[in-house]
Amino acid sequence: MPHTTRRVALLAAAAATTLAAGGLTTLTASAAAAGCRVDYRVTNQWPGGFGADVTVTNLGDPLTGWALTWAWPAGQQVTQAWGAAVTQSGAQATARNVDWNGTLGTNASTGFGFNGSWTGSNPAPTSFALNGTTCTGATTPTTAPPTTAPPPTTPPPTTPPPTTPPPTTPPPTTPPPGAVQMEDLDRGLVSVRSGSGNLVSWRLLGTETSGVAFNLYRGSTKVNASPITGATNWLDNGAAAGTAYTVRAVVNGAEQAASAPALQLPSGHLDVPLQVPPAGTTPSGEGYTYSANDASVGDLDGDGDYEFVVKWDPSNAKDNSQSGYTGNVYVDAYTLTGTRLWRIDLGRNIRAGAHYTQFQVYDYDGDGDAEVAMKTADGTRSGTGQVIGSASADHRNSSGYVLAGPEFLTMFDGRTGAALSTVNYDPPRGNVSSWGDNYGNRVDRFLAGTAYLDGQRPSLIMARGYYTRAVIAAWDFRNGTLTRRWTFDSNASGNGAAYGQGNHSLSIADVDADGRQEIVYGAATIDDNGRLLWSTGHGHGDAGHVGDLDPSRPGLEYFKVSEDGSKPSSWFADARTGQILWSTPTGGDNGRGVSGDIWAGSPGAESWSSAVSGLANTRGQNVGRKPSSTNFLAWWDGDPVRELLDGTRIDKYGTGGDTRLLTASGVSSNNGTKSTPALSADILGDWREEVVWRTTDSRALRIYSTPTQTGTRIHTLMHDPQYRVAIAWQNTAYNQPPHPGFFLGDGMTTPPTPRIYLR
Repeated sequence: MPHTTRRVALLAAAAATTLAAGGLTTLTASAAAAGCRVDYRVTNQWPGGFGADVTVTNLGDPLTGWALTWAWPAGQQVTQAWGAAVTQSGAQATARNVDWNGTLGTNASTGFGFNGSWTGSNPAPTSFALNGTTCTGATTPTTAPPTTAPPPTTPPPTTPPPTTPPPTTPPPTTPPPGAVQMEDLDRGLVSVRSGSGNLVSWRLLGTETSGVAFNLYRGSTKVNASPITGATNWLDNGAAAGTAYTVRAVVNGAEQAASAPALQLPSGHLDVPLQVPPAGTTPSGEGYTYSANDASVGDLDGDGDYEFVVKWDPSNAKDNSQSGYTGNVYVDAYTLTGTRLWRIDLGRNIRAGAHYTQFQVYDYDGDGDAEVAMKTADGTRSGTGQVIGSASADHRNSSGYVLAGPEFLTMFDGRTGAALSTVNYDPPRGNVSSWGDNYGNRVDRFLAGTAYLDGQRPSLIMARGYYTRAVIAAWDFRNGTLTRRWTFDSNASGNGAAYGQGNHSLSIADVDADGRQEIVYGAATIDDNGRLLWSTGHGHGDAGHVGDLDPSRPGLEYFKVSEDGSKPSSWFADARTGQILWSTPTGGDNGRGVSGDIWAGSPGAESWSSAVSGLANTRGQNVGRKPSSTNFLAWWDGDPVRELLDGTRIDKYGTGGDTRLLTASGVSSNNGTKSTPALSADILGDWREEVVWRTTDSRALRIYSTPTQTGTRIHTLMHDPQYRVAIAWQNTAYNQPPHPGFFLGDGMTTPPTPRIYLR
């Protein structure tokens, strides 16, 4: 399958691209001696100004200090730099290393960035020299995104975020009517050791019809006698561990190109190496270390497979109710082979804890590469070293809370970690006590998600507050710029029924079947246009599940637990109207609840919770023993009934007791008593879900994939819009498992073909 990216390097000897009013032209620099390579790219451009990133690769002997020089061809001036100390005399510019990136080994790279000014035109430099040696590697500028505002500098912006209507620019290609933009994924071919053979599985894409068949090759030998028309997996009995495989689609009898070679899991799992941040010490003298926490995936480089984005939490991370300093939060990106692409340091003015940093990984602008969005502040340092706001500001009070100073929202480049667009966070904290307390607990309760609000392209959802006031802002990222689509505020006229109704998480689903997704925000749901759709008034809770939980009814259903002891302890509702279909009696804080088809003995999903005995069917009737855990779910074995995922184990529910299917070794779950994985999602192979935990020393993410055959043929769940956005919001606060927009369970019918187009 073809894959395109927006940042294609223009490689030719030493080529440079000129961005002028008349368009793009290519200039060729004169040849020079070897020793270094420089990649230069304009990241954004606005009238009279631009931003650029520079990556320097040392091809010679190791360096303990470096200086990169170049000449500007059109009078440009560097006005601000990060990751290097840049000086300029006339047209000649020099960038020297700073203390943390001066050592540059052979074939090692480092990067820096800057903002500059220009008049008339902004051509790229034609050559660079590292410590006096002209670089022969290609100079690779890329086309700048159309006019964007510069990133915030000192002083930070004080104007409110834009309130103009969302852009109406169409996506790069004309999609089919009613189709949703999704990732252009490859086959995700994976080989998992299974007994004395290998279970090989691959993706059926959401755009493929039932007429697509497959041939599987072991090396150059086809293993199947006739094309595979059923489930997209094959148990190759007797094959050696580590055997190479490829798969080819067969369309109308014609064999297509081979896939990439299978990813090998000879021990049933794959380790993705991580780089643990160094330990630190707080201003009060408390030492702390780091552990890998929540993870997400996105196709950051447009090659059709997934990369990981990982959040690092310090050992002194806090719940909002707890005072004290915390270490900085870091967010990294890694390939499946463990290459670190970048590291973002959120800085001292973003507190560490489950409720502070929710990050979203998604291709928001439809260019084929995923972006990464999160809340930022003074001192946040991008993956290219750019400092957002003031590098020296410290807004922490003596209790460790950050209740002053500017708050930002930044969209980062998934390839490099560069800041692409930064705006003021909406809503601002305002008066701390107006959110429910005066010490900083409820004011900093943040949620995040991704939703197809226009029925075609994804929007970013960022929210604040749920115990009392709840504010949800929707953003579009188009043409390199974040633009606010709408803001919902429970304090606004007509929205009061949403006050105090939020959960510790959210869900996104097209609850009214109009082709556009809504935000299920606990006991209230916000329509795609930013207006209140419904509210039950049953208040805040810790968990909620939305999906086709009762396939005998039209549309989607919603199961939720309640914290308020005066409200039903759990309830099951029509997701379109909020009408309660059944509920359980009051009974105090019901902290956990799950709904999913875990038992074939009862049609549809079963629901259960911490404070209620038994297992409820779709009518609320007790049909059996409560499962041993009330946490996550995963499709793991061969049938479409879902399994129980808790801590570092997977269990199969049974009326007389649960059966252990997997006990992961050498790994740890996250988030304390929540005991959640770093990620659970369909990221490889067929439609079953992988589970990703951190190793106990946080030096790797360990991916487990099922070794069990299935006879069920389903397109990859990552091409179901509801499931895909659920993977994006899974890391939000109290993590919850994903659900697709169709019923996947015992007695299921053939799922509908997704209405999607690929980018």
